[in-house]
Amino acid sequence: MKPVRLLSGVLTVSFWTLMSRVLGFLRDVLIAGFLGPGVVMDAFVAAFRLPNMFRRFFAEGAFNAAFVPMFSKRLESKENAEGFAALALSGLAFVLLILTGLAMVFMPALVWATAEGFVGDERFDITVDFGRIVFPYILFISLAALFSGVLNAAGRFAAAAAAPVLLNILLVTAMTAAWAMGGAVARTLVWMIPVAGVAQLALVWGAAHRAGFRIGPVRPRWTPEMAHLVRIAIPAALAGGVMQVNLLVGQQVASNFDKAVSWLYSADRLYQLPLGVVGIAVGIVLLPDLSRRLKAADAAGAREAFSRAGEISLALTVPASVALIVVPLPLVSVLFERGAFGPDDTAATALAVTVYGLGLPAFVLQKILQPLFFAREDTRSPFHYAVAAMVVNAAVAVGLSFYIGWMAAAIGTTVAGWVMVILLMRGARLMGEVARFDYRFRRRIWRILLASVLMGVVLRGTALLLTPFFAYPGWRWLALLVLIGAGVVSYFGIGQLVGALRLSEFRTAMRRS
Repeated sequence: MKPVRLLSGVLTVSFWTLMSRVLGFLRDVLIAGFLGPGVVMDAFVAAFRLPNMFRRFFAEGAFNAAFVPMFSKRLESKENAEGFAALALSGLAFVLLILTGLAMVFMPALVWATAEGFVGDERFDITVDFGRIVFPYILFISLAALFSGVLNAAGRFAAAAAAPVLLNILLVTAMTAAWAMGGAVARTLVWMIPVAGVAQLALVWGAAHRAGFRIGPVRPRWTPEMAHLVRIAIPAALAGGVMQVNLLVGQQVASNFDKAVSWLYSADRLYQLPLGVVGIAVGIVLLPDLSRRLKAADAAGAREAFSRAGEISLALTVPASVALIVVPLPLVSVLFERGAFGPDDTAATALAVTVYGLGLPAFVLQKILQPLFFAREDTRSPFHYAVAAMVVNAAVAVGLSFYIGWMAAAIGTTVAGWVMVILLMRGARLMGEVARFDYRFRRRIWRILLASVLMGVVLRGTALLLTPFFAYPGWRWLALLVLIGAGVVSYFGIGQLVGALRLSEFRTAMRRS
């Protein structure tokens, strides 16, 4: 077996994910500035969340959990992996075409189910209109996810990780051009989303072809392999998309409060940066590696991969979490406060960022623990845990909303995230030593926590010193860069001193990537 270089692969995926998220920030800054928290932005957020929700199920949920392990094992044992992928591609396209057609017809019902608070005002009709335009994106991006899974299973991470960059480039370009020409920015934005989906599909399809995989559509057939894939994919769709479902519950709660949907969306984009760059990147690399090691009966290698994945994830996630908790106001102010996004919007969004920051380590740990189950083609256990977490989320979000308002949605998401982690850890105990972090991880984790707390102290002090500069538009970005630089330098410096991380390991991995 040719092993995947875990840290090298993670850095490759993280780099492209970082590029995508940076452009995503620019996209969201433009959306907030051009549209502003209010009717049109609320409608866009609710409409765009529909294909994204189904993408979590069909693409990142079902296919990361079901297709990738099955394809990886067939690739390892040379059991006609391409034929299996072609059948999966055709079956997925068939299902998605039906789903897209039904969604276009029943879009008012979908909007009512996901944003019930819009009923009776102008946001409802606008969301239905936007939803019918953007929903076909699910077809293209889900097929792109299949080709991305093929590339990831083969240890080729760059093209699949770079594909989301296209979405943000096209959306930023389209909005800027529409604004410059005095056109309708919102309508240009929604029409460009399915176009970007086609571009992403073309990119990964071409990359798979260049990698030697000749995978094209065939006549859909119900074979034992497809039946097995579906049996795994159905519970995986919910287990892999539990966080998206929790966000959807939060949207239902927030839709009953003016501007709350926009505030939560902006906060969500901020904490999604470290989640994508670290948690999702590690999960993408870890799943095919674990699958192939288990197929080769390499238990020691599987435990090593799992432990290093956990170590890398927490070494980068815990300081990010501390930063979101300690200095959310400067981050939100500089990134979003302009145009129609005012100081009150900044204060509300920063509060949500703090709550999401408390849940960030849990969201990342889920991405590390779930592959333990998915690599064994066990999606039922995570499915049961996901149901329990969603019940907790709904109870907290709905129950607290009567007392504290829209913030209950963010609290419910964070609490549910930690419940999911506890359940996954308890379930993984039955797998034996493979699912237990090794001595090196246990030795470093408390050092990571110490370095992160000390970094938080440095960040807080630096933010107080820079407060006058954040008040002047010409100095805000420079002040933010200084603040971020202080955090990065202090964390890596302290981390090196206390043994939380070794910079030499990152340099070695970067040379390999």
